[in-house]
Amino acid sequence: MWQQNYMPVDGSLPLSALLALVPLLGLLLLIGVFRKPSWVAATSGLLLAILVALFGYGMPAPLVISSALMGAAFGLFPICWILFNAILLYQLTVRSGKFEIIKHSLGNLTADRRLQALLIAFAFGAFLEGGAGFGSPVAVAAAMLAGLGFTPFYAAVLCLLANTAPVAFGSIGIPVVTLAGITNLPLDRLSAGVGRICAPVSVFVPAYLMVVMSGFRGLMGVWPAAALCGIAFAGTQFLVSNFVGPELTDILAALASIIGLVALLKLWRPREIQTTIANDVDARSSPQAAPATKIFAHSSSEVFGAWMPYLLLVGFVLAWGIPAVKPFLDTLTFPIAWPGLHNAVERVAPLVETPSPYPAMFKLDLLAASGTACLISCIFAALFLRISPREFAATAKDVAIQMAKPALTISSVLALSFLMNYSGSTMTLGLAFAATGSLFPFFSAILGWVGVFLTGSDTAANALFGNLQVVTAKTLNLNPVLMAASNSSGGVMGKMISLQSIAVAVAAAGMATSEESRLFRYTLRHSIFLASAIGLVVVFYAYVAPAWAP
Repeated sequence: MWQQNYMPVDGSLPLSALLALVPLLGLLLLIGVFRKPSWVAATSGLLLAILVALFGYGMPAPLVISSALMGAAFGLFPICWILFNAILLYQLTVRSGKFEIIKHSLGNLTADRRLQALLIAFAFGAFLEGGAGFGSPVAVAAAMLAGLGFTPFYAAVLCLLANTAPVAFGSIGIPVVTLAGITNLPLDRLSAGVGRICAPVSVFVPAYLMVVMSGFRGLMGVWPAAALCGIAFAGTQFLVSNFVGPELTDILAALASIIGLVALLKLWRPREIQTTIANDVDARSSPQAAPATKIFAHSSSEVFGAWMPYLLLVGFVLAWGIPAVKPFLDTLTFPIAWPGLHNAVERVAPLVETPSPYPAMFKLDLLAASGTACLISCIFAALFLRISPREFAATAKDVAIQMAKPALTISSVLALSFLMNYSGSTMTLGLAFAATGSLFPFFSAILGWVGVFLTGSDTAANALFGNLQVVTAKTLNLNPVLMAASNSSGGVMGKMISLQSIAVAVAAAGMATSEESRLFRYTLRHSIFLASAIGLVVVFYAYVAPAWAP
């Protein structure tokens, strides 16, 4: 069994942290400075991670290869599996002509782009995050916005920014449940902690979206909708996470936002209808950005039929989360001890109290995966829309071709992430953050942010750093529940800059892969700002109002 060493460079934590940063710095330079496509940056970062693991950390070559292959497999399933089927569902509605009716129904409800973004990117996206997660909100919502006439770039931007507030409670609360299992802390207290940290920021996310779209002037034009959306979501998020539990937090909060917005739009309209995005420089030359102010008459049955594919998606996603259904779904779930890696690496202090083997279990959940729920939605939607098997297959082929480079990006980034985890370099970075002492409450959230940037998943980041947060909190005499909750809460702001999320958004919105570096640079500053806001909320609970902490 190979034992991890978190300070391989002369026993020095600072020097070892610089070594561990090499793959990430290479990746960031390639995509952020040299503006290379994300698949080039991801594969180059993976190559650097292999070299660092082999020659810096002394990890045996078979373990290096095995951990990278496991990460690549996780990138393909379940993440690419979800993305493929989400785009397939959208393309089926387009080919059937039903998406035009969806556009018209939303246009009849509101032609204002800002309100459409609140409804789809924030509220509907949060609902999908609560039920499915793992990329499905960005994939579905970005495709819908692009189909409605948003330029692909801004469709991607808005969905990435909106998919922050709900991430910590995504996939029926899996990130918080995972955090409780890793840390052995009470689930109810962790749920409350994440809710208390996230809710103060969630309340402002809809308004933040409006500022990104149209500046403060644009926000003032729709402030009642932005305020109602944020208060309904954040208020419900706080109450459910604190008094019910993590499983239904996102679903109920999203429903509160959707119902509130639809009710408001029956009673109120903005004085000025904005049919373009004021801050979108692409809109001037894009035919997709043409105003959509014309009112189309469709019967209720036509509108219902057009929305049926997405209603099916919601229905199956919710069904997949029902406890009584899960045993049936799990009949085709196969836990695989990853060959050559499972329990072949030993974790040591201070990550764990006593040396213990690092498990490497790959869960092949053929039925239980959220992507499978989406596939079944596609099949039923095709039957409902009367799409022939030949046309279904042709559509699936087109989507698979569209998915080639995003799949390479996602699998490469996950391979890099898993390799860094098993080599110990990610733990080196975590220990460097833990060395910040009294500043740790702020950097605790930043550590979660780094974890999600690396893995693309709040669940994975909690599994990665959750125990380290607790060990460090006890060492520094801080609240361990607050620090663990901070990891999950800070992580949500790293979702928008993870390369797999960017690849999902680019593929779903139909963007050129050359735009990936631009999308990364644009979202990076927002991600840093919002992650810092989360860090300040944690500092408030740690030092100003510790009695309010969970």
